[in-house]
Amino acid sequence: MNTALNIYYTLEDLQQWKGDWELIDGHAVAMSPSPHPVHQYISGKIFRLLDEQLDACEESCYVLFEVDWFISNDTLVRPDVIVVCDELQDKITNAPEIIFEIVSEKNSRTDEVYKFDLYCREGAKYYVLCYPFLKKAKIYKLKEDKYIKQGDFRDDVFSFDIKCRLDLDFSKIWFK
Repeated sequence: MNTALNIYYTLEDLQQWKGDWELIDGHAVAMSPSPHPVHQYISGKIFRLLDEQLDACEESCYVLFEVDWFISNDTLVRPDVIVVCDELQDKITNAPEIIFEIVSEKNSRTDEVYKFDLYCREGAKYYVLCYPFLKKAKIYKLKEDKYIKQGDFRDDVFSFDIKCRLDLDFSKIWFK
């Protein structure tokens, strides 16, 4: 990530700041004050549709939203929605199985480039980029340390192959 001053920060620095921030490899990324209503709507739909399916799951899989993922001393991110298959702890430290980011014009570079590389490097099995105003999602699956695009989804159902199979009907997440 290229910054004008190229200053390196840690989680210790982040704890001193006001507002919402993420750190990616020591570089500070300011988060929007609050998500756009359409962003919240889509995040909520994804959460609800996946959470209902996980009620029947006998594994320790959970869907969470707006939760910090502590990756290292210089990297903390807050994906929009994640699915973890692990015992819940005070902090999320292991790679989620699925990560959803709702992409806006302001954060597109962060989501499409920096987080794309970060999530791949950290081993998140699926990365889903949702584009609300295009009513389209791009799904990537981790294979041999690379994300392979599974396709663009608008009104399709995609099945996520994790401990508890999850099917997401993308036609049900977009605002009317």
